[in-house]
Amino acid sequence: MIDVKHLSKSFGDHLVLDDISEHIHPGEKVVVIGPSGSGKSTFLRCLNLLEIPTKGSITFDGTEITDPKVDIDRIRRQMGMVFQHFNLFPNMTIRKNITLAPVQTGLMKQAQADQQAMELLRRVGLEDKADSYPNQLSGGQKQRIAIVRALAMKPKLMLFDEPTSALDPEMVGEVLDVMKQLAQEGMTMVVVTHEMGFAREVGDRVLFMADGKIVEQNTPAEIFSHPREERTKAFLSKVL
Repeated sequence: MIDVKHLSKSFGDHLVLDDISEHIHPGEKVVVIGPSGSGKSTFLRCLNLLEIPTKGSITFDGTEITDPKVDIDRIRRQMGMVFQHFNLFPNMTIRKNITLAPVQTGLMKQAQADQQAMELLRRVGLEDKADSYPNQLSGGQKQRIAIVRALAMKPKLMLFDEPTSALDPEMVGEVLDVMKQLAQEGMTMVVVTHEMGFAREVGDRVLFMADGKIVEQNTPAEIFSHPREERTKAFLSKVL
């Protein structure tokens, strides 16, 4: 589904991603871990061109999205993204937050979008919050709404950028449960996270990043039990 070739990203003189080549297959759950500043979030944000690569190419579902002629907005409709800080519109009800993009892009009419919104809210146990505003919700509820909002566009791929790091510990589980359900249903997912339990349980493959490179990758069982690289061992000894 995603083919990354020789991806590099610099901010001024600072090289953040250093010649990364990677493949992500349909239905795969790829979890990206590593220390702060290793380039994880920048890598994720390059996958839908929220960050423009300095070098290299990215192909999504057969389309080279780094080609300047590509309509990236059209491509992004197929790539849901969930951020660390929710990014819900505070002046809109939860229902409106969910239906805005499908209606504005012409994916569906308002009535159909409303119906889908209620189905999605029911799925995450928040149907009673449809007419509430974001400031009336807990952090965990907001993040579940952010996931639902992304799903409303019927994406082929979901990108998660540390979706639980801004949450109080007691709210983390309710968000991870929604993500696990998505994984079980076969959604292609790329997840940047510090939640090692989630990586073990849900990941098909774990990428360990350090210094702008993918230093090591393997199945969760292998990378957590038998890391090969010293930087991986040092990181895991701190977080496990």
